[in-house]
Amino acid sequence: MQLTTWLRLVLGRTFRRAGHRTALVAAGLPLHLAVVPLWLWLLGTMAALVRAPGAVAVTPLPVLLTLVVTPLLTVGQRRRYRALVGKDLPRPAVPGPGRNWKSAVRRLTGRALWRQVCYHAVSGPLLAVLDLAVLAVWAVALVAASIYVWIWALPPQWRVTDLGYTTQAAYITVGGLALLFLGPRLTGALVRLETRAAEVLLGPSRTEKLARRVADLAESRAGVLDAADAERRRIERDLHDGAQQRLVSLAVNLGLARSTLGDLPEDARKVIDEAHREAKEAIAELNNLVRGLHPAVLEDRGLDAALSGVAARLPIPVRVAVALPQRPSPTVEAVAYFVVSEALTNVVKHAQATRADVTVERIGETLLVVVADDGAGGADLAAADGTGLAGLAKRVASVDGTFSCRSPAGGPTVITVELPCAP
Repeated sequence: MQLTTWLRLVLGRTFRRAGHRTALVAAGLPLHLAVVPLWLWLLGTMAALVRAPGAVAVTPLPVLLTLVVTPLLTVGQRRRYRALVGKDLPRPAVPGPGRNWKSAVRRLTGRALWRQVCYHAVSGPLLAVLDLAVLAVWAVALVAASIYVWIWALPPQWRVTDLGYTTQAAYITVGGLALLFLGPRLTGALVRLETRAAEVLLGPSRTEKLARRVADLAESRAGVLDAADAERRRIERDLHDGAQQRLVSLAVNLGLARSTLGDLPEDARKVIDEAHREAKEAIAELNNLVRGLHPAVLEDRGLDAALSGVAARLPIPVRVAVALPQRPSPTVEAVAYFVVSEALTNVVKHAQATRADVTVERIGETLLVVVADDGAGGADLAAADGTGLAGLAKRVASVDGTFSCRSPAGGPTVITVELPCAP
């Protein structure tokens, strides 16, 4: 029983997927040899050109035919891998669609096409030699391992007259079995080599892979930012519609109790007054918290109304000019709002300014935000400690925007932000 289990384990490990891989090698042989006749034709025409210059008109035909059949051979290679080993080869980036001559020139001069030509014209024949060698190993192994079957298929007179065949056949059988165990390893190594060559030459280049990776990361980051912004809006709505309304109701009830219950002891009245005052302070703090998460006016009425509300709460005059033909995405809009709000807060706290100007406009696919003040200047982004200007720069960078701060000693300070807008 243990011997049977051991044999099953050894044979399973050795011949696992060997059939599929051998079929992959066999199916690749005609595809790898498809371009060889064309290149033999090319060599023949070049040799004829040396002897007869008039053959020059025929010389480009093999090259043109190679360019024509290359995409077809590439499709065949992709189907071969998909059907036999279940592997999808990545596709390279192709030029934009179109049937005019410019599109054709882009395809002919593209690196993807010539990498495919290199695979079929150079790597293909070399791989075909390896395919033939591996298939020959399998054929020899099967014939040698079953040599007794072939011997017993011969006429009986041959076996009687040549009795020494049994020893030779035993050696041949042992050699065939050894080749049978070697065949799957050779096949697996060749399949890995062919797959690597196909991925490098038929798939996207390293630059294209990096570009796709960057695009995927940018898309996933945009999704995370949108999800975070949506979560902030949800928290703002829950606080505004839930806890804030309960605090307002509590403050109203305490106010009514203080005004209607006139026969309360002085200690009880002081407790109600203190509770009423703390309830109103809690409402004010919650309002500030909700506004810091995501102001409702920004979602309802846009940047112009939201920034005007920020300017109205500041102790210095602020001119707000917003010129947007259409609203940007919610994430970009939120970033612009928080950048302006934090920048104006810094103006009031540190700049000793008497006025500030905020300009928001859309130029092409870029949202331009400029915050300027007439303060003392001297703001240094490099010296920031992770909050303030540095925090604004990180917030802008989260949406692939650019942040710059010009603040010479003595002022003025100008913060310029460029945010990409989705079309």
